[in-house]
Amino acid sequence: MSSTKVGFCLAACLLNISEARKKDIVEKIAKAALYDESREKHSQATVLNIFSDYDYNRSVITIAAPINMLGNCVIAACTEAFQSIDMAIQEGIHPCLGAVDLVPIYPLLHVGVEKCGKVAHNIAEILTLRVPGCSMFLFGQADQPEKRSLVQRRKQLGWFKGRDFKSMEVKPDIGAVPSQRYGLTGVGASPYVMNCNVTIDTQDMATGKDIARAIRGSNTCGLKGVQTMAFPHNGKIEIACNVESFEEQDNTMTAHEDSRYILYCVLGKTFSYVSPQSIEAQIKKLASDYGLNTARTALVGFTPEECKLCAAYALKKGIGEFWRMRGDMFM
Repeated sequence: MSSTKVGFCLAACLLNISEARKKDIVEKIAKAALYDESREKHSQATVLNIFSDYDYNRSVITIAAPINMLGNCVIAACTEAFQSIDMAIQEGIHPCLGAVDLVPIYPLLHVGVEKCGKVAHNIAEILTLRVPGCSMFLFGQADQPEKRSLVQRRKQLGWFKGRDFKSMEVKPDIGAVPSQRYGLTGVGASPYVMNCNVTIDTQDMATGKDIARAIRGSNTCGLKGVQTMAFPHNGKIEIACNVESFEEQDNTMTAHEDSRYILYCVLGKTFSYVSPQSIEAQIKKLASDYGLNTARTALVGFTPEECKLCAAYALKKGIGEFWRMRGDMFM
């Protein structure tokens, strides 16, 4: 995968769906992204990765395509997901509001986040027409003019508290009042957000929450751009980290000053994010202060640069089901 020369504007969607326990359904949703309405296969679309977690009952499907095609691919996958997942009976330890819980669009190559925001907004509008009864909230560049972050929107909507739409009185940005069947879907665009989960060898949730709080970017001593939650997982505690890319406004080389941060560029803009290795090392250090060890670390998909490289390679070679080459991950 040495060459990344592609002649189009490339973006990705890390589609979060509320199903992981039925592998056939998850793969059917992933495959839907590769075909148009006439069941003709898209020549320039690829599913790079499927990450499914049984305890969470949540899967992340990484879809990549030229930005002018990505919307159709994502709409097809979401439509299949809405048909296959019933939130009225869905169970899992990970917070979620929708059968399709999250539709984030990220720029990879030759495209800006503003264009991704327009594509995301269009996805939300089309889905509410194609799947009557589904509901959307917008975040990031799709949420104009406020551009509220995903964390802001989730707090406003009670995403962290569970789904009781009757008592929540949720008003969607687009679509119907949230139903028990489809729930509420978040659609938006931002610089790339990576997911990295580190498991600590304990069942003590209080300790897990303390460690999660310590590395959170909102903590003065935390890691910039990192958002965390602690969950019980396979008899241990998992620290789930959303790792945001943030723009270096003056293009200063933060990574040269602090080796924890990695730089990359999209459309002439420089972004930074905390490396998975640094997150793992920091959690390992904090765990050791409690006399604990870490058990495992899982990167959900790719770093931003890995995603771009794999997408460019898969599209150049015409590999739609790229995830089969690298092996999907069902936990």
